[in-house]
Amino acid sequence: MTRAGASGGRLGALVVLAVLVATPACASDEARQWLARMHEALASRTYQGEFLHLANGRIEKLRIYHRVKDGRTAERLVNLAHPGREVIRQDAELQCYLPDEHKVLVETEPPRGTLLGTLPHFDPALEANYRLELGEHSTVIGRPVRLLAINPRDDYRFGYRLWIDEESGIPMRTDLCDADGRVLEQVLFTALKVGGPIPDAALRPEIDASGFAWVRQGGGSPRPAPEEALAWRLMQLPPGFRLSLSTEQRLPGSDRPSMHLVLTDGLASVSVFIEEPPAPPRQASEGQGRVGAAFAYTRVVAGHQVTAVGEVPPLTVETIASGVVPATPRRLVPGSPAAVAGAPQR
Repeated sequence: MTRAGASGGRLGALVVLAVLVATPACASDEARQWLARMHEALASRTYQGEFLHLANGRIEKLRIYHRVKDGRTAERLVNLAHPGREVIRQDAELQCYLPDEHKVLVETEPPRGTLLGTLPHFDPALEANYRLELGEHSTVIGRPVRLLAINPRDDYRFGYRLWIDEESGIPMRTDLCDADGRVLEQVLFTALKVGGPIPDAALRPEIDASGFAWVRQGGGSPRPAPEEALAWRLMQLPPGFRLSLSTEQRLPGSDRPSMHLVLTDGLASVSVFIEEPPAPPRQASEGQGRVGAAFAYTRVVAGHQVTAVGEVPPLTVETIASGVVPATPRRLVPGSPAAVAGAPQR
């Protein structure tokens, strides 16, 4: 999901492609090469263009500038439907301008990747959970493209369809699909220019942010990823998912630190947030939720609110969240806030 197209609200704060005829086994090597070429193009080429982002019945038009110069990468994403909403990345810092809120959100350790949104990359473990298949040649806005499908092997993950520009390697169209091939989210270029200079002015925000509140988020210090080093245990993970990162950070709207765990299967990722429940009158929430193509599941355990969220099927986030338990069980006093929140008594 693109950052500029992300929805608001609490769930939105926790989150800023597959039906083909099987191809011969040799096509798998070629499919890997196409996927690797796409990521090389997105990381190393200078390009600019306009694209549509379609999700949840909504369509947004955006413009992107991506420049690689002297080994440094800079990006700017402009929401054309909402003037002033922009996202700018300079190396390791990302700034999200929200003029309607008179606010700029700043991440000092933003997720790697492109501002185009969630795009698959090749991981050695990828083909244990997905099948890579090459499709036919076609065109998108007059440019020759090659279709690449990434199909899940089970019900715990979504699939992708990618129409990759044969000349540049840029994905001209990206579909995120459920198990029945229905498109949940789509990114479609309507104009693209690869190469050529992008001036510094094109990478600066158009809006005057004087007087805006600058809110820094994320940037928590990474903790050791091995599960035994955590205060919480992940007792049931879908096949192929593993813990890749754990940090402690403050979530928007909270003054207390929260644990953030990131799980991945080499393509899909799920974030797990573990935080103390909100103080009254706001109540801790439980159950399923959705923002765009991302699903979430929240439950209360041991006096903490546990939320799993990611662009994966609802089954996946529910399975993960339901398996989060404290590493050391605590004895709770009846009537205490934790007990009232529904934590198990031991």
